Amino acid sequence: MATEFPDIRNITVTGRIATGATTLAKQLAEILQWKFLDGSQYNDEFFKKIGQDETNVNLRPDDLDREFDEHMQHILRYDQHYVVQSHLAGFKAQGIEGVYKILTLCNDKEGKDQTEIRVDRLVNRKSISVHDAKKEIKEREAGNLQKWRRMYVPHDPDWVYWDKRYYDLIVNTYFLNRQDSLEYVLQHIGFHS
Repeated sequence: MATEFPDIRNITVTGRIATGATTLAKQLAEILQWKFLDGSQYNDEFFKKIGQDETNVNLRPDDLDREFDEHMQHILRYDQHYVVQSHLAGFKAQGIEGVYKILTLCNDKEGKDQTEIRVDRLVNRKSISVHDAKKEIKEREAGNLQKWRRMYVPHDPDWVYWDKRYYDLIVNTYFLNRQDSLEYVLQHIGFHS
């Protein structure tokens, strides 16, 4: 039976590439017995269909992004018991009541992104070379930012979706492993088994 919370209908999990957002979102959905919506799955399916590498962000039509984002916002606004994982989930959930927004980061104690750790995680997850993992992180993040700034925040050239002000909880996977991250979130949302 789906877990109920007094003030939380849905949860979003957002993170930069290889910060553990997908893993955390899947674990949360399983424990809470909620549905899981994976934004990266839509992206992966599109690139497989056209036979291109997902670092070629500009090949993904803006309409596809908008369609997914509108679908996601509709779920967050009108449905319940969803854990939604996507890069823009927390940003697009602004102002929607009952949505608890989580951000995963991999930052050291000075707040600096630990790209090398993220590269390592991507190498292990996808069984690709370090060179390819670095390229994917650099090109995909830069391409997505350029695209989404143009589409959603053309007035702000410095906008990033991982801006902490959009989120209710920050999970730093530099310090927390997969199990500790899950327990940290469950404690903060008031889950009792």
